[in-house]
Amino acid sequence: MTPLEILKTQFGYDSFRTGQAEVIDDIMQQKGVLAIMPTGGGKSLCYQIPALLQDGITLVVSPLISLMKDQVDALNENGIPATFINSSLDYQAINDRFNQAAAKAVKLLYVSPERLDSDYLARLEQLPISLVAIDEAHCISQWGHDFRPSYLNLTNAIEQLPSQPTIVALTATATPKVAQDIMSRLDIEQEVKTGFSRPNLAFKVVKDQDNDKFLVDYLKENPDQSGIVYASTRKEVERLTKLLQRKHVSATMYHGGLNQEERRQNQEDFLYDRTPVMVATNAFGMGIDKSNVRFVIHAQVPGSLESYYQEAGRAGRDGLPSEAILLFRLSDVQIQHFLIDQSERDEANKQREYDKLQAMSQYANTQECLQKYILNYFGEDGEACGQCSNCLDDREAIDITVDVQKVLSCVIRMNQRFGKNLVAQVLTGSNVARVKQLHFDELSTYGIMKQASQKSVAELIDFLTAAGYLFADGGQYPVLRVTELGGEVLHGNQQVFRKVAIRATKALPVNSELFEALRSLRREFAEKQQVPPFVIFSDKTLRDMCSVMPVDEDEMLTVKGIGANKMAKYGTAFLQVIDLFRDEAES
Repeated sequence: MTPLEILKTQFGYDSFRTGQAEVIDDIMQQKGVLAIMPTGGGKSLCYQIPALLQDGITLVVSPLISLMKDQVDALNENGIPATFINSSLDYQAINDRFNQAAAKAVKLLYVSPERLDSDYLARLEQLPISLVAIDEAHCISQWGHDFRPSYLNLTNAIEQLPSQPTIVALTATATPKVAQDIMSRLDIEQEVKTGFSRPNLAFKVVKDQDNDKFLVDYLKENPDQSGIVYASTRKEVERLTKLLQRKHVSATMYHGGLNQEERRQNQEDFLYDRTPVMVATNAFGMGIDKSNVRFVIHAQVPGSLESYYQEAGRAGRDGLPSEAILLFRLSDVQIQHFLIDQSERDEANKQREYDKLQAMSQYANTQECLQKYILNYFGEDGEACGQCSNCLDDREAIDITVDVQKVLSCVIRMNQRFGKNLVAQVLTGSNVARVKQLHFDELSTYGIMKQASQKSVAELIDFLTAAGYLFADGGQYPVLRVTELGGEVLHGNQQVFRKVAIRATKALPVNSELFEALRSLRREFAEKQQVPPFVIFSDKTLRDMCSVMPVDEDEMLTVKGIGANKMAKYGTAFLQVIDLFRDEAES
């Protein structure tokens, strides 16, 4: 069979997404390849289809147990033999699964990087491994946002495999520097990069609002929609969860302080659609292959754009319209500063984290297209998306040139050697001791913005930094410098305009009665099979059923995401539900 035939018969899709065919072709030619595709871009199929075309076993290195289980469940539902080996299994179960692999009873074997030790390697060396797929490959790079030392052992482990397998590395978030590092460490020459754009995601930044009220209002406007709310600390996760539950929003939580059973139960409640809202730290999400997440809200600022984009990208994996919302407060940036300060990283790594946090803050303060800003950060050009909060903000911009000149002039008079907070204190005429000790109360710019609060001036400085009029130089305590563009403003050759804060967003569309009936049937099958509902069918597949309204098996097989195996298992039951709604519509 050809890759396209397997795509249709096993997975129920008529055509490949951008980049998939190219990656598969490289693998089939035994060329090592790095695949950089956005979350929901179909990275898994890039190695699952070659696994079915090759004689040997595909070894998948995956960082989290939950990812392994979800993907193995999904493969088995499609009639593809797969299994995993990790710390959740006892010795006998691990031995049985190795024996299955040795007998060629499975095509894909999932393991965690931490398990590639001498004991595992001795067993793996006996298997006919033809392909090694390394998921979340950015973890191998010291420049990545989620560097993991255990990934450094991958190269040595792969070199010890006598079969000399082909390597495919996959990630959704890699700057050019990270991509180069991955390819160098794994000795990969090919790169397939499909772009970081997520056209179905509407990005929004919400500022200067009561975040709790915004969150509660948004969730009540979007009942029964599945979504994730991220917070930076365990304490905040617990506070928000209790707040939502008091407001009669069905929510659960996930963080590292919960015991293993609590985490497992809460995660399953979310995956199985029993509880639509998950409030969590960044300990939750990597490897959660839940396709029908309609929104991701960051209630606190994450530490980097890489982390933000990866977490936000968990919304809309099925390609349907979804939202990624950042609730921004300056105090949350200070929390991230504290987390970096308290980390055990060396100074060079801390410096990189401070720089990443600065870029995150600039994202929250830019007035250009939010998606375009993210694309530029990852080294990619892009057009305005037309749907983010900045693109949709059609209010008239205010000329703030005079205030900007005051800020820039103050930075220069302070010899471009100090940071945002001290500059704001000088401009607002603060009487703090340090201002007087440095004699900044004698400057002509001292107090020239005393009618404004220090907070609003600090936010203006953030905006000017994001827009390129100022440059924040340094790590933990960055100092402000005036850029060439800022110089043009100071000399009266450039005007600066700014809009006011972005307001709340509209609710997502309400599902149809047929869609809800299909969801209910999907939930019944999921409970019987003990798998998450999206493993049965994704939301996108259910919506396509509503659109196609198939009358028989042939038409059902035209629905995206339905192959022969799933048609045989579930097709008749879903056709019956569709027939009921068709009869009611015709009567």
